[in-house]
Amino acid sequence: MYQRIIAIVLAIALLLTSAAALADPIRVAIVQPLTHTSLNQIRDTIVSRLEASGVDFTISLYNAEGDSASLPTILANIRNEGVDILVPIATNTAQSAKTVFEDGDIPVVFAAVSDPVAAGLTGDDSFFITGVSNNIPAGEIVKLISDFQPEYKKIGFLYTSSETNSVSTINAAKAYCDANGIVYEEVSIANLSELQTAVETLISRGVDALYTGNDNSIASAMSTYTDVAYEYGIPVYCGADSMVADGGFATIGVDYVQLGGQVADIVIRLASGEKPENIPYETLSDYARFVNLQAAGRIGMEVTPEILEKYNVLVEADGTNHFGE
Repeated sequence: MYQRIIAIVLAIALLLTSAAALADPIRVAIVQPLTHTSLNQIRDTIVSRLEASGVDFTISLYNAEGDSASLPTILANIRNEGVDILVPIATNTAQSAKTVFEDGDIPVVFAAVSDPVAAGLTGDDSFFITGVSNNIPAGEIVKLISDFQPEYKKIGFLYTSSETNSVSTINAAKAYCDANGIVYEEVSIANLSELQTAVETLISRGVDALYTGNDNSIASAMSTYTDVAYEYGIPVYCGADSMVADGGFATIGVDYVQLGGQVADIVIRLASGEKPENIPYETLSDYARFVNLQAAGRIGMEVTPEILEKYNVLVEADGTNHFGE
């Protein structure tokens, strides 16, 4: 009899302890590697969705401001201070997070990792990691160019060599081109000081179009990229609507509001008690199609009504920018 009473008391105490734990604010840390439009949009969407969820979250924001070497220190400090759910934005941040949080005590929800497998964020040793990939099908990249330039002869691929996400996207696009007899040139950069020369090198090789995928470094310097390319009348296709908003010509790529919303949904599921190992990483459920008519005017390209039926105008010919609307 007494044993039964003790068991009931212990069960009630356990329930009360659990309830108290659920009532506490759930501490979420969001870490981004640098400041640019796409990453900011992911961050802001996650924050707004969590704040509107009705769950008691305490959200802390961190930014390495382009100093990738500081990410391990930032993440170690977060761990020491205490956090319940970690959200690293972009591939290098997620890889650093896996190293710092590798014992699996704290769930990690990555955002905007183009190739989670290549980045080492999947598999048996990553049971505490899930998230949302911003992978873009390689064939869609090439079809994007064909929509506007059906007679193009050669594509120029430009990417940052140290960004796994960017390299993965370009490798997939090159493989598609190889399989379909499409000619291309490629140039990678190690840092942004090489960007202008890299663009000029590709143009000197006779490319008709330039493409850069989800490349965080280049996305932060779109004006440099487009100023050089448009001087020669070469359109710049890219992997995200934010890159088009910042001067790129067109994209079939990532809608970062959608991506941020999917990440927030996973965080809310974890907060409700689901385990990260039971939530496989996701890809985007749809892709954005946007065109910049101001950029079209700069390169003298006519965008037909037929094309505009397939693409949303993100930047009008007069420069009116609808990004975020």
